Amino acid sequence: MKLRNPHDKFFKESFGNVAVARDFLLNYCPQEVLQVLDLSTLEPQKDSFLTPELEESFSDLLFKVNICQREGYLYLLFEHKSYPDKGTTLQLLRYMLDIWEAKRVKERAKKLPIVLPLVIYHDERQWNSPTSLGELLDGYEELPEAVKAYVPNFNYLFYDLSNYTDEEIRGEVQTRILLTLFRDIKIKSGEAVLLSVFRAFRYLEELEDKQSAVGYVETMLRYIYEGGNDLTKEDMSKIIKRLENHELKGSDLAMTLAEILRNEGREEGRQEGRQEGRQEGEMQALSRMTIIQLTQKFGELPEELKHRISQANIEALNQIVANIFTISSLEEVKRYLS
Repeated sequence: MKLRNPHDKFFKESFGNVAVARDFLLNYCPQEVLQVLDLSTLEPQKDSFLTPELEESFSDLLFKVNICQREGYLYLLFEHKSYPDKGTTLQLLRYMLDIWEAKRVKERAKKLPIVLPLVIYHDERQWNSPTSLGELLDGYEELPEAVKAYVPNFNYLFYDLSNYTDEEIRGEVQTRILLTLFRDIKIKSGEAVLLSVFRAFRYLEELEDKQSAVGYVETMLRYIYEGGNDLTKEDMSKIIKRLENHELKGSDLAMTLAEILRNEGREEGRQEGRQEGRQEGEMQALSRMTIIQLTQKFGELPEELKHRISQANIEALNQIVANIFTISSLEEVKRYLS
């Protein structure tokens, strides 16, 4: 069963890891912004301020962080529409207002926190939308500075991944893999995407913790399968072959992945009777992957919980996997399953 937003899922799973988010900020934030951020306080927030109407368009990640030694927030939006959206600035403003309103009403805050918005974009189309509110206001630039003081305006930090060269993609292993795949999966196809995948495998060899590498291979390959619309069955076979020759080949998870890709490789003209069996195989693989990731985080799981996971529906499992880095207890896992 295809994910509706594989790009969102990979983005959340990757940037939901505080180490990855911190590494991105260290490598890509302007120095003047880094100087006011205390990244040692970076903490993901579970509260989502997205409205249901926008959930299909945006993936949001909110982080609490000290800004100038006071509580503030970083708001990360991942934009993957098929066109640059000129309404992005207004949508960001709505999200910021929602955050402030929640602080004012729920917490009765007397002072509102600073919110720094960041937009990460990947698409083959050039981004030509305003990156400030003032650009949307007719005649704003012609106003005297004294009058501008009465008109709201703000800029957002903007990152167009499609413009990055290999040399410009910096950071730790997971950050480089994340940005490389986001850059290439939408603007390249066929052999070029394969080269990006194989480059990601080489990056993974730099990880000392091979267990975390195994988990990231699973996440990465699921994204490649779900998001790489131009990949053929032959392309997927090449990925499987490279995976089987990789130093992670001995792990159960890597073998499970190879089996997933064999069963789910894109093949035109499949018989309809095979569809149900394929989906059942995917569900079993997703259940196993969920158990592995939870075990890595919390240690050996109770048998009763393993059984519930094996019987859960795909929506519940995808929710657990998508929020794996922010889930704090097994009780929270059970709530996803209820």
